Amino acid sequence: MTSPRARQWLSLVGIIWLQSVNGTNTNFPAYSSQLKQLLSMSQLQLNNLAFASDAGKIFGFFSGIAAFYLPLWLVLLIGSTLGLIGYGVQYLFLTSYISSLSYTHIFLLTVVAGNSICWINTVCYVVAIRNFPFDRQLAVGLSTSYQGLSAKIYTVLVDALFFSFPDKRAKAYLLLNSILPFLVSVLAAPVVRDVVDIENSKNMKSGFMVMFIITIVTGIFAVITSLKSMASGLSPLVNAIGVVGFLLAPLVIPLAVKIREVLAAKWMLNREAKVHTFTAEENDDAERMESGVKEGDDTREAIEVGVKEEIGVKLMLTRLNFWLYFFVYLCGATLGLVYLNNLGQIAESRGCSGTSSLVSLSSSFGFFGRLIPSLVDYFFPRRKHLISRPTSIAALMTPMAGAFFFLLNKSNISLYISTAVIGICTGAITCISVSTTTELFGTKNFSINHNLVVANIPIGSFFLAIFLLLFITRKVMKMENAWGCNAIEPLSLSGVHFVFLALPWL
Repeated sequence: MTSPRARQWLSLVGIIWLQSVNGTNTNFPAYSSQLKQLLSMSQLQLNNLAFASDAGKIFGFFSGIAAFYLPLWLVLLIGSTLGLIGYGVQYLFLTSYISSLSYTHIFLLTVVAGNSICWINTVCYVVAIRNFPFDRQLAVGLSTSYQGLSAKIYTVLVDALFFSFPDKRAKAYLLLNSILPFLVSVLAAPVVRDVVDIENSKNMKSGFMVMFIITIVTGIFAVITSLKSMASGLSPLVNAIGVVGFLLAPLVIPLAVKIREVLAAKWMLNREAKVHTFTAEENDDAERMESGVKEGDDTREAIEVGVKEEIGVKLMLTRLNFWLYFFVYLCGATLGLVYLNNLGQIAESRGCSGTSSLVSLSSSFGFFGRLIPSLVDYFFPRRKHLISRPTSIAALMTPMAGAFFFLLNKSNISLYISTAVIGICTGAITCISVSTTTELFGTKNFSINHNLVVANIPIGSFFLAIFLLLFITRKVMKMENAWGCNAIEPLSLSGVHFVFLALPWL
């Protein structure tokens, strides 16, 4: 029978796999232009589809309620099934297995597919928080960082499996978006669950160190293979094999824990009772006492920097700190996601042909952005003199604003640099927000509370779209009055996105 420690690590590996394939909305820019041609859509209709994927998060609180009352494995399968339906029906339509499907149907299917992400995310967050109560930020940061790699993973698989059929990339993305999360959910369902006996979960630093090394090497590989100049020598198949190999690498930790336990059990059988009682846990305690750190002090510290109070949904909505937090998230992560979701159109408007490499680059740097908060927490355990998580979110908005300003430069290198910076900052804010929600409002109702926080993504996208429309209309009217011609073409979406993030700083 697997020990609680091995089950803890196995659950973390399971949610890493789930997060790796759960960012299905992030690869939309890679095939949006081809989808526009296949469905004969206007640019406005395509933009509405990008919004539809975010709109599914409005109903994310249903997954939170479900996680409160249903087994997590069932919540996971419900979410993956929604994605299977949302993307699968669109794939069947593009391949002519379904003859008639209106734009309204496609829009609603995209909403359903976007909502499926919330269900899988909720399960991953809940498992990480419950199974690693003393290492919450580490577990959440490690697992969510892999969601930043989703676009990279899907792009690599499409390149490897459909290399000879470039005209079928949109169909390939929809096919993988539908079946991959479902298959991984079925595979991970038995291990993604609560671990009951976790009283010794505080002594896991060596395991996290190995996990960080694997994760960082994975991210470096992703970045290198995203750059055309460095990845030109690798075939798409070799690239895909490398990515899959790195995704399987975290299994080393639960396997090592299990092997160590088996060897320790055999060794203990041959020892006298006195030696038998001297366990690895006692040795850890002795080392901690030598360094002047007592278990009671560690527990009190975890409480001090952890959850402040348990707050329900109704009470949370009446708190000023919730609405301040909601607005900060809107002006940070939501703005970054709006930019990344429209990356394909932005690249096209600037005459950049490397959309796939740009999407892979944003995905890879988003991966590191999500990982950085965990690295900081690991090497610099939280103390009272460290800045708070909300302050960290606000600080990350400074380089993000600078990146949008840099987009005013029309060169491709500015596009790549700005996209990398925005990816890092957006990923970091997304990761920090999970722990911020638990610290401000508790863990008991986290599944519902956090889904209400991220509901500002579709709301923010909607209002930003309105602002974008008003901005462009006003700009076009001025230019047409001055030039007496159609002035839409000279407008660059990058300038508009700079205006988005400039607003909070005015």
